[in-house]
Formats: sequence, structure tokens, C-alpha cells
Amino acid sequence: MKPAGVDEQLLQRARQAARQAARRSGRLQIEGLRASRRVEHKGTYDLVTDVDRRCQEAIVAILQAATPSLPILAEEGAAASRLPDDGWIVDPLDGTTNYAHGYPAFCTSLALRLRGRLELGVVYEPLRDELFEARRGRGATLNGQPISVSETTELDQSLLATGFPYDRLEQPETNLDRFCVMTLRTRGVRRGGSAALDLCYTACGRLDGFWETRLFPWDVCAGALLVLEAGGRVTGLRGEDYDWSGRDTLASNGHLHQALLQALADLPPEAPFFG
Repeated sequence: MKPAGVDEQLLQRARQAARQAARRSGRLQIEGLRASRRVEHKGTYDLVTDVDRRCQEAIVAILQAATPSLPILAEEGAAASRLPDDGWIVDPLDGTTNYAHGYPAFCTSLALRLRGRLELGVVYEPLRDELFEARRGRGATLNGQPISVSETTELDQSLLATGFPYDRLEQPETNLDRFCVMTLRTRGVRRGGSAALDLCYTACGRLDGFWETRLFPWDVCAGALLVLEAGGRVTGLRGEDYDWSGRDTLASNGHLHQALLQALADLPPEAPFFG
């Protein structure tokens, strides 16, 4: 028996609500930059600001009004990170450490999962007024215009991005070894501080690839869907099917994916360089 399709009316309501929520969150972020910010520590380097919480409250109110039947998994206050089969996955302010310092690289990330599949992803970067959107099977856009991944085919011509775990002082997986290796094998590796933006920039061709470990679903779901819908590829770091948890994420333009998998696995004998 063929499974029932996704409710198109629900998806249209969800899409409009996600756009509204993302832009509302962006306005709160801009306003917060002009005022003093209260910063708290969730861990040694893991921060949360009062703006994170205000953004989340605004987003949740908009999403609940538009799609009251759908649960919301949101970063701040999340008791667990298990993906819902049906529901929203929300990062109200991705790049909080950047934001707390006034560094201009942060965004809001919203994704919708229905029947166990990611259907919708919306990421909004307020400083550039850039709204990235993806709908499963229907492509990806930036401010309404179609986007696609880069055409780079050689690793030594590529520009990549990565990040480092917040708990890097508490466990041995720092990602510094891979960072050193990839810096030597590519044009460069950027550490922007927002996984959602790094994935969006891979989707629109500003970057050729991105990898990171020890993330969470709210960091990656919307951005990873954007990469896929823009023609790229997303897997785990060993090439396994992507599980959307964020534990291991490798996104690329597709052309470079096998080379990236090999390079990330092929640490030199003198590794580890650090910790």
C-alpha cells in the first residue's frame, strides 16, 4: 500500500510560519546587538544569551500558532536531542559565541520533519538579510532565487569550513588534527562559528565543503537539507548514510566528496598534532 503523501496545506502554512519566525528572530538579534547582552555559560565554552531565549520564545509562539499539532525541538531548554518523526527542529541563534562578542556571523535555523523525513529548511542571516530555503524535492533558494553547489573538482582548489566541539577540553576528539591536514591540502579552511551558515554557504557555492563532529540536530538539519537540495552530498565522516543527528557531518558539492572522505581519514603518522 502506497504511504499517504505530505499534507500540502500544512507545508504551506509551515513555510510561511518559518519565514515569519526566522525574520522575527533576526530582528531581535539585530536589536540585541545595540544593547548590552546577558551571557550565561552552559559549559566552559558553550554560551547562551538572553537574546537566544527571546528569539526562541518568539519562534515557538509563531510556529505553535500556525502548526499547533506539531511538537518543537528547540536548543534552549531541550531535555534531549532525539529527532521527532513529526515536528520542528529549531536553533533560535546559531553562532551564539560570535553573537556574544558582536562578531558578525550568526543566524536562525528552522527545519520541519514529517513522517520521518526532512521536508523544509529555513535559515535566516539578518545582517545580510539572507533567507535560505529548501523544500524536499523542490530545490534550494536564497532570497527566492535558486542556488546550487560549486563546480570545484580538485581538493587543492577547494575552500572548506569546519568547527571545534564546545567540550574539546573534556574529551579527546578536538578536530584539530583534521583541521591541520585539510589546511595543508586545500586553499584554506575557515572556522566561521555557525554550522548552519557553513552549510548554507556550501549550498550556494561560497564554500566547497564542510565537516564537523559533536553537533546537534538543530545545528544541521536545515542546512544539510539545503546542501542536498542544491545538488550536493551529505554523509557521515566515514561515508555512511546521514542520520541528521549532527554527531558526524560531512557536506560537499558532491564532486569532492570522495576526496574529502579519504583526506579526513588519512591522518599522517605524526598525528595527533594536538590533544
